[in-house]
Amino acid sequence: MRALSILKNWRVLCLILCIQILSSSEIAIDTVESHSLTDSVHQNTIQTKNGLVYIFEIRKEIAKPAWRITLEAFEEALLLKANYILIHLNTYGGMVNIADSIRTKILNSPIPVMIFIDNQAISAGALISIAADSIYMRSGGSIGAATVVDQSGAVVPDKYQSFMRSTMRATAEAHGKDTIIKGNDTTYVWHRDPHIAEAMVDPRLVVEGIIDSGKVLTLTVEEAIQVGYCEGKASSVREVLEISGLSDYETRKYELKSIDHIIVLLLSPVAQSLLILLIIGGIYFELQTPGVGFPLGIAIAAALLYFAPLYIEGLAQNWEVLAFIVGIVLLALEIFVVPGFGVTGISGIMLILLSLTMSVIDNVVFEFEGIGAFIKVAKVFARILLTVLVSFFLSLWISRKVGTSNLFKGLALAAEQDKSRGFISIDTHQKDMIGKSGTAYTVLRPSGRVKIEGEIFDAKAEIGFIDKNDQVKVIRDETGQLYVIKIKK
Repeated sequence: MRALSILKNWRVLCLILCIQILSSSEIAIDTVESHSLTDSVHQNTIQTKNGLVYIFEIRKEIAKPAWRITLEAFEEALLLKANYILIHLNTYGGMVNIADSIRTKILNSPIPVMIFIDNQAISAGALISIAADSIYMRSGGSIGAATVVDQSGAVVPDKYQSFMRSTMRATAEAHGKDTIIKGNDTTYVWHRDPHIAEAMVDPRLVVEGIIDSGKVLTLTVEEAIQVGYCEGKASSVREVLEISGLSDYETRKYELKSIDHIIVLLLSPVAQSLLILLIIGGIYFELQTPGVGFPLGIAIAAALLYFAPLYIEGLAQNWEVLAFIVGIVLLALEIFVVPGFGVTGISGIMLILLSLTMSVIDNVVFEFEGIGAFIKVAKVFARILLTVLVSFFLSLWISRKVGTSNLFKGLALAAEQDKSRGFISIDTHQKDMIGKSGTAYTVLRPSGRVKIEGEIFDAKAEIGFIDKNDQVKVIRDETGQLYVIKIKK
């Protein structure tokens, strides 16, 4: 009992020591380069001495992942009670609807937002940048060229350009006007000239001294500073903080969580192709084996890993997932219930291919990209179809290898049922039925059953369909099945 008491005391002391160590580590100040946003809630409520600048990056295409990161970053910045948000941006553009969502989030943010354009803020990136309270750019960078184009780079119809023009103009106007007093004269000047923002979309606009008609506006760093679209030039995040007078502030940097890394991995074309291979291969091998087993489990797991990240990112819609399930059901009905191969099986295959294709594509492309959307769908469909075909033929090859390779010898029965030893595959009694007559016990379309001399046999109509109770005659026996013809009355 005394030993047990000592052991308990040691456990309590160790627990107290661990708590003290964790508490002391929570007050450490992380740098911009290394701090992780996966801190505990206790760490998030630490009071900073001068203030806190929260930093996150958008350095790829403006797409669904960028929107999800933006939402998470703004939410954690509010939790941390950050004084400023700094977006480290470098992009050549992306999806207009995602850029519009991000710019709206910035405009409505209760925390001031700064953007550091680390080289490029083109197209959708320009819209996001203009929404920020202040913009800083790296030497050699540029901002602008926001004309809406499709996947092939062709300019889309004017109704889409009109939307982008008004959005760019409204974003610039949202920053209001500066009051300039000279003597007794008071004038109001836009903090960011809306005409300049609109000229980044419309080549027909002329902004005196900046851009002539016929050209889409893109500003260099010096030009952006001159027209009020950039607050300063910087070569790093640290230099941005120094220029803006925030060098004494603490910094916290957003970092991808484990689930984010997994989603990014599963959304890669290579991973998606491998998952399709497992889905098709699992279904194929399940059909080749009796009962429900391991191959079906592999196919279901692969389907979940394929659709789940797409659903989380907002790409896969409910109807696309439902189409995949219905396609599998139709294919199963074709194989196990409906004789032959026809409409049911083809419909199932088409639904499977459609769901695998459309779940990868954001449906908003049909609103903004016109004919380019169908080109994109065709490319993805071709990739999915090629992957499915490769998966099918690879499954055939593997199934043959499993049957002949010594490596898999233990997985299958190897004993031979030799005819000389008394083994036969069919009942020889039904061969005695050749030439005899009977009635159709079921409808033969063309397969069914017949009743001859009080016994029931599997049978197949030699010509056409035979209705139930029709008189039939057995003409031959092949592969363990009777072939019959209808006796005309």
